[in-house]
Amino acid sequence: MATPPATVSVGQSVIMVGTCSWTDPTLVKGTSWYPKRSMSAEERLHYYAEHFSLVEADGTYYRPPSPDLARSWAERSPERFCFDVKAYGLLTGHPVDPVTLWPDVKATIAPEASAKGRVYAHHLPASSLDETWARFVHALAPLRAAGKLGAVLLQYPPWFVPKRSNREELARLPRRLAGAQACVEFRSPAWLADSERPRTLALLRDLGLALVVVDAPASSGLATVVDTTRDDLAVVRFHGRADETWRARNVSAAERFRYLYSEEELEQWAPRARALAERASRVHLLMNNCYQDFGVRNAAQLAMMLAS
Repeated sequence: MATPPATVSVGQSVIMVGTCSWTDPTLVKGTSWYPKRSMSAEERLHYYAEHFSLVEADGTYYRPPSPDLARSWAERSPERFCFDVKAYGLLTGHPVDPVTLWPDVKATIAPEASAKGRVYAHHLPASSLDETWARFVHALAPLRAAGKLGAVLLQYPPWFVPKRSNREELARLPRRLAGAQACVEFRSPAWLADSERPRTLALLRDLGLALVVVDAPASSGLATVVDTTRDDLAVVRFHGRADETWRARNVSAAERFRYLYSEEELEQWAPRARALAERASRVHLLMNNCYQDFGVRNAAQLAMMLAS
């Protein structure tokens, strides 16, 4: 595969292209994209960074990172490399495995939920939830210090719908993030429905949160709203268009997003990406179709199209 350009300039703006994982087992073990299957974590990141200047760290959704992990990413990546980091699922209303919590935080889980296989934020006292936010943000300090933290991705579940309590939850984000830049992806179609869209976009602008533009299967009901809510960041995440697996249960994330975009489908995005670059100084384009080498192939294709 030809090496795509690290960045693409559009006027004074920069477009960066990458994938939502560089360690998915179907890529590492199921393809020959990495030169050797026996590569160390450091070697894999080095190799990935030779091809792309942006990546999303998605493992942090399942288990909060440590400062040492973030420091290793900063030290093992080249200058100007950028990490978007997905927020720990507990922080965005998703259930998590209690073993992923720190022991002292885990000890505060409500008794009626302590024996469950999954816990939600409401099973913790407010002080423990605040502590979880603080530790998550603190762990990213090495990336921020190195200038390599792009944005914290806050992906909210379908049941996080537009209502007062959830708008209030969004309003707490600037304080909780302690200055870290963030982008928001809604998985409930209602936030960007025609009747709700102006209010949602205005809220994100007021809070300084970047909207995540999505390309997703039609069955998701999610609208592709090519708009910006910050003048310094626009984010697009490509989930593929596999209707049959979007809501499938008991399948891996890689299988769920198993879709290879055609050249024609990617070509539709080149003018959209340039339009975003006219409104935001940085544009992040992230392929979430991380089944085998689908994501890296499509990311390289899109970068080459934008550079031509």
